[in-house]
Amino acid sequence: MPPVYLSRRLFIIFIFYLMVFGMQYRLVLILVLLSFKLSAQQKQFSSDDNGKFIYYEVVEKAAGKDSLFLRANTFIDLYIKSLKKQSTTDTSIFAKGVMVIDKTILVASHPSGEVNYKFTFEAKDKKYRFWLTDFEYISYGRDRYSNYVPTTTVATPLEKTPGKLSAGEWKDIIEAAYSKTAKFADNFKKALATNQTEKQNKKKETISTKKW
Repeated sequence: MPPVYLSRRLFIIFIFYLMVFGMQYRLVLILVLLSFKLSAQQKQFSSDDNGKFIYYEVVEKAAGKDSLFLRANTFIDLYIKSLKKQSTTDTSIFAKGVMVIDKTILVASHPSGEVNYKFTFEAKDKKYRFWLTDFEYISYGRDRYSNYVPTTTVATPLEKTPGKLSAGEWKDIIEAAYSKTAKFADNFKKALATNQTEKQNKKKETISTKKW
């Protein structure tokens, strides 16, 4: 499935092709655009008891509790630049993360802002659950060195629409955040489904050439 945040870009390309090729391709282009639009509407954040956006999954038929905890810790360490561990217990991990949201116009893209979130992981024997919530958006702008940096320290929850952005722009941000969250979740589940992280932590065998 293509990233859902490409819907605005696809609309611009759609108009361009209508102008260039005319009526003969109009029906095909309409059908393609509708298929992308429907795919964008199929997936979205759920809401928790407090009305906040949440991405929540429970995975069963997994490894033992200790192995799951080790693999989750190793995964978070690999994401150290964007995911910071806050605290742990014997069976849970709490972390804070950030994802950069890109804005694409035709073929060019640049970071438009970042979404901060909280990540929770809990493990039991043969199953685990994790969720991401408290999504908050901070917009970017160019500094005097032409770097994209946060324009404010006040974050806006994704559940609320800020006044300076249109409904369409805010919808694109939410769709991009969901797409990145779903990809993060897939990578996390793959890491916990393999013992590759455990193998990396094992002491390497010492090889001696003195005897053979």
